[in-house]
Amino acid sequence: MKIAVFGKTLYSGVMSALLAECGHDVYWCNIFSSSDAESYHFQDESVTQLLELQRQEERLKFCEFSELPLTVDAYIFSFSPAEESLAFELLTQLQHRPIIHPKLMINASTLGLNGTDRFSRILPDDQWIYLPDTIQEGNALRSLTQAKQLTVGCTDPVAQIRLKEMLRPLFPLKQNFLFMPVLDAEFTKLSISGMLATRISYINDLAVVAEKLGIDISHVRQGMAADSRIGASYLYPGAGFGGENFTHDIQTLANTVTNTGVKSRLLSQVWEINEQQKELMFQKFWNYYQGDLQGKRLAIWGASFKENTTRVQHSPIHVMLKALWAQGVTVVLHDPQALNEIRQIYGERPDLILCKNQYQAVDGAHGLCVLTAWKQYFSLDYTELLKRMTHPLLLDGRNIYDPEYVKSQGFAYMGVGR
Repeated sequence: MKIAVFGKTLYSGVMSALLAECGHDVYWCNIFSSSDAESYHFQDESVTQLLELQRQEERLKFCEFSELPLTVDAYIFSFSPAEESLAFELLTQLQHRPIIHPKLMINASTLGLNGTDRFSRILPDDQWIYLPDTIQEGNALRSLTQAKQLTVGCTDPVAQIRLKEMLRPLFPLKQNFLFMPVLDAEFTKLSISGMLATRISYINDLAVVAEKLGIDISHVRQGMAADSRIGASYLYPGAGFGGENFTHDIQTLANTVTNTGVKSRLLSQVWEINEQQKELMFQKFWNYYQGDLQGKRLAIWGASFKENTTRVQHSPIHVMLKALWAQGVTVVLHDPQALNEIRQIYGERPDLILCKNQYQAVDGAHGLCVLTAWKQYFSLDYTELLKRMTHPLLLDGRNIYDPEYVKSQGFAYMGVGR
């Protein structure tokens, strides 16, 4: 099949790479800027490498909108919430192309409820399908290929057959597909995000209680995870979750519940707990120095909302920076990949120093706070840290260290629920 892919999300990259690898002719089209292949680089190297291989094999082509053949069989749309207007601009341009309908139109954008319906109103003669974006950053290829079942919003039998044929190399079994009405599938996607967010906020809420009782939440988490009814996924206490799509899903779901008139405060509480959690490391820093933060210097490791991504949307770093700056604290920030994103948001200012070397970032610091669980942060040279820091305080926002060992190395340690 000839397949056109629109959008610059990780999902669009994964689908382009995998469909091309399966033998389809894939046209990854960007109608808004240069189609240079170098602009399609992802931090997930496995995705980038597979894209480059398929480009070399000429099964994947980067093209302008005008270069798209009129014989394309299926179109995939993958846009973030901030790109909604671009998506509608694209559909309007497609509307004026002399193509033969119906075409298979697959919406994988994160636009909430009725997003697919709004798309279909522009091109009503086509076969519209909603295929939720379930890609996990840092585990992109496997998170799709190892899925046991795909939730698909589609009740048209002909469109179902065409979709199953397109994805047959990846999902060859009938039971790989769970078909349902489009609105049901969109609500399912939101509900999954809501459940995951609830698990995160629940363990964070327990962590606050555990700390007051002198209980280590890591022991509690391990015990809960050992129960087959619960499991370990999304059950790690920390400094709060973020991410543009995840956050958008939760807010959309909460608003949907409210607008129906249902008296439920669960999702709003989940959101409140998470936003409060983003302030936790600042509160610990404040308490440690008894509010005397003026002129202090704090090193922060990690700005992205999770490891293996450059994205900082709704990351705890923003809450931390604003709170620290309000108290006259200078922040020295290190992140393996997200410093350019931070620079674009905050620009140059004297109380924010961006550092490419994680150990240089702690020079003269009155504390070190870890906000993102990058692997390179797990094993520390404590002797080097002691030598460089003004005061040996370690704020562990992801509970990645052993508190007793850290203390034995001469540090004051503060984690989440420990």
